[in-house]
Amino acid sequence: MQNRERNRQFRARLRNALKSIRVAVDGKDLTAAKTALKETVSLIDRMASKGIIHRNAAGRYKSRLSTRLAARSKA
Repeated sequence: MQNRERNRQFRARLRNALKSIRVAVDGKDLTAAKTALKETVSLIDRMASKGIIHRNAAGRYKSRLSTRLAARSKA
């Protein structure tokens, strides 16, 4: 049960981090988005290495976030 609870907390942290980046990018707060992206990528990598999320899912999250940030900063 301890692992299940810990994994739930990690996934909740991930969802909150993803939401904060999306809000920052959509609100055109690029400096906050870049710092949040760095922290979130670290969190995603940590979760993938522990097996909480699949490594392909981790790559997909990172790719989509960086693409969204790059498209917003270019525009």
